[in-house]
Amino acid sequence: MTTAIGVVMTGRIVAGRLKDRQLTGEQLHYPEDAEKLDALAAVPASELVELLASHICRLAEAETTPVDAIGVAVPGIIRHGRVEDSPNLPQIKGMDLAGELTRVLAARGIAAPVHVANDADAIAAGVAATRGQLDRLTRVWTIGNGIGYGRWPYVEGVWEGGHITVTLDPKENYCGCGGIGHLEGIMGYRAMRLRFLAGPGRFYFTGHNVGFLELDRLRSHLEGMVKMSPLISYSLEILPPGDENALLGAGVAAVGALSL
Repeated sequence: MTTAIGVVMTGRIVAGRLKDRQLTGEQLHYPEDAEKLDALAAVPASELVELLASHICRLAEAETTPVDAIGVAVPGIIRHGRVEDSPNLPQIKGMDLAGELTRVLAARGIAAPVHVANDADAIAAGVAATRGQLDRLTRVWTIGNGIGYGRWPYVEGVWEGGHITVTLDPKENYCGCGGIGHLEGIMGYRAMRLRFLAGPGRFYFTGHNVGFLELDRLRSHLEGMVKMSPLISYSLEILPPGDENALLGAGVAAVGALSL
C-alpha cells in the first residue's frame, strides 16, 4: 500500500492524504474561506513554503503509516522541481520549490521525496487515476483563476495554455503575466473580474450576432463572479441594431481628442 500527500497551491492551498491513489481522511485548506481566491498572491514565497510544510506535517502526523511521497501542484512552468515562471504566483518564480520544501520538511522529521508539478498536469493525472486510465493519454483544459492545459502521461514541454496569444488588440491586457492578447486575459476568472473594477453600472451589447446572446445565462454567470461585492449592482442591456451609436461615438471621441 502506497501512502502519499497531495497539495494544490493555486488561489489557495488544499492538502489531503492518499492511500493507493485514493483520497482518505480530512482535507486541509488555507484560507478556510473558499471565497478568498487571491489570498496567496500577497504571501511571501518563504511563508508559502512554511504553509505548505505545516499542512503536510499535520497530515503526516495524523496516522502512524509513513508517507512515501509528497506531491505539490502549482500554476506555472515547472521543470525538475523548479518554478521557472508562475504568472498567478509571481513570488515563487525561479524558486527551487521541491528543494526548499524538502529542506523545511527534513527539519521537521519528514524525509519523503517531494515532486512539484504544474496544476493542470496534476489534474490530468488525477482524472486518469480515477478512471483507471493511467495507461492512456488524458488531456485537460482548466478554466479557473487562469486557464491551463495539462496532460498525462507527462512529457517535457510548456503547457501554459492560458498564455497563448489569441488577439493583438492592445486593450486586451488583463492577463496576470502582463502579456497582451492572452487567452487567460480574456476568459480567465481574474481577468473577467478586472473588467468590472471601474465599478457597477450598465453593460450594453450590440452587433449583428447579438440575437444569439442569452442574457439570462450570461447574467447568472456574472453574478457568481461578483457576488458579495459592490459590483453586484450592474445591469445588462442589448442595444437595437444600427450604426447610430458608433457614428455618435466616433464624433464624441474625435472631439475629445482635440483637448489631448
